[in-house]
Amino acid sequence: MNFHSSNSLLAVPSGALKIPEHPATEGNGDNSLLLSLVIPTYKERDNIQNIVSILSRLLDEAIPDNYELIVVDDDSPDLTWEVAQSLMPEYPQLRVMRREDERGLSSAVIRGWQAATGSVLGVIDGDLQHPPEVLTQLLQKMEAGADLALASRHVDGGGVSSWSVVRRFLSRGAQVLGLIILPGVLGRVSDPMSGYFMVRRSAIANATLNPVGYKILLEVIGRGNVREIAEAGYVFRERTEGESKVTSKQYIEYIHHLIRLRVSTGRLGKIRRKVNFPVQRFLRFGAVGLSGVFVDMVILYLLSDPTTLAWPLTRSKIFAGEIAIFNNFLWNDAWTFADVSMQQKGWQPRLKRFVKFNVICLAGLVLNVLVLNIVFNFLVPNRYIANFIAIAVATIWNFWVNLKLSWRVTEVK
Repeated sequence: MNFHSSNSLLAVPSGALKIPEHPATEGNGDNSLLLSLVIPTYKERDNIQNIVSILSRLLDEAIPDNYELIVVDDDSPDLTWEVAQSLMPEYPQLRVMRREDERGLSSAVIRGWQAATGSVLGVIDGDLQHPPEVLTQLLQKMEAGADLALASRHVDGGGVSSWSVVRRFLSRGAQVLGLIILPGVLGRVSDPMSGYFMVRRSAIANATLNPVGYKILLEVIGRGNVREIAEAGYVFRERTEGESKVTSKQYIEYIHHLIRLRVSTGRLGKIRRKVNFPVQRFLRFGAVGLSGVFVDMVILYLLSDPTTLAWPLTRSKIFAGEIAIFNNFLWNDAWTFADVSMQQKGWQPRLKRFVKFNVICLAGLVLNVLVLNIVFNFLVPNRYIANFIAIAVATIWNFWVNLKLSWRVTEVK
């Protein structure tokens, strides 16, 4: 790994995107710190002084003289790097890197980590949408032994302030795609789209990272040796200064990244992870599912049997499945996920939960109908056995996706 320097700016690493096992102390002995926090920036001139001030105050109280802030700027036309550089005399823990030959949030984070001296490496956005005060919680979890501490919008204390329906749909859709394409990575955390976390240097040392777009967390979990993961809730804030960097191109890059990471790792069994399966919740979900099977079978008989209404099988199945979904939602809301439901009282939150649950289950219903027709027409010419098999397949889908996406506190004031 080669370095070049320019005035008081931090040297920019080149070569492979690989984190060295030992901190970059540049021959000055053991000068490693506890935390190196990277702040990737592009056109954040109006925010940079504020975030440096806030982070410095928080970390001076939590771990005085044992941290560094590394601003990595992609040669912003508004001269963000220059403003950050002017703050260095006032904030001795601040270091600034100006990248002129590379672009991209993920690679900026890695370049900052390569030049870092900390045993714990972190990242936070430079636009103040990530609340800095959560840093102390992440530090506590790292000191308790976690290999990775993640700030999540989808655990207790987390949420988003004022996202539109479209943005919520895109975020959820991206997570569902990730669970389908790369379940061994995205299934380990509640908020795989988060860009606010800390990771132990030893967990990713010597792993060649190959990110696409701006979701560096996927690379860290997928290619690193991350065993213990801890999460802390945070509320995603709206911008007060600057402009959003989220574009349709980044969603395309995200899908590209998922596929490439899936193909390149290609072995879910080698992703080391601690299993924390919610057995009791699964048993309740299964019991509710059995009640749904009974409802589904009864309605299917009443609608499709030649001795009753004799409707076509597919139409009958759609009606039976939707009634069963409604039954399952009522029981899951009141029993399986009661701990979450109690935090979101009122008919409007309940309606939103039902809509989310229904969308996921309707996808399962499509899968159910396909399996039903395949089994009935090609394997077992018995409508009830075929329906039971279809329900079993759809139940696996419904539990997995609802476990990761439904009954989460994601809207706060």
